[in-house]
Amino acid sequence: MVGAVLVPGAAAPKLVTREMLKDMPRGAVIVDVAVDQGGCIETTKPTTHSQPTYYVENVLHYGVTNMPGAVPRTSTFALTNATLPLALKLARYGAEEAFKRDSHLKNGANTYKGKVVYEAVATDQGLGYTAIDKLL
Repeated sequence: MVGAVLVPGAAAPKLVTREMLKDMPRGAVIVDVAVDQGGCIETTKPTTHSQPTYYVENVLHYGVTNMPGAVPRTSTFALTNATLPLALKLARYGAEEAFKRDSHLKNGANTYKGKVVYEAVATDQGLGYTAIDKLL
C-alpha cells in the first residue's frame, strides 16, 4: 500500500489506523510518501535511508523522509528545473511585482512581510492568517 496524501501547507490526515493494519495480510508493505507532512498512516514514523523499515502488526512500514535524497543528483536537477524560473522572477521584479505577474508564485507563498499568508499553514501552526492581497 502506498500512502500519498498532500494537503499543501498542512499536516497530512491520518487515513489508515492501527486497527486497520490487522486486516492486512501478513507480510504486507506500507510506503508512506506523506511522512514529510506527518504521514497519512497512524503507525508511520520518520525513518532514514540507513534504517528505512520497521514492523507494526506484522506489516512492514517504510517511512523515509526526503525520499528523493536517495537520488540526489537527479532530484536536484528536477527541483532546480521547477524552481529556478520562479527564483528568477523574484530576482528580476522583487516579490511584490513578481506576485502580481504570476498568480502561481503568489498562491505558493507561505509568509510575506512578516505575516502568514497561506491559510492552511496558519491554521496548522495555530498562527494568525493574513490574505496576501491585503499586503500587496
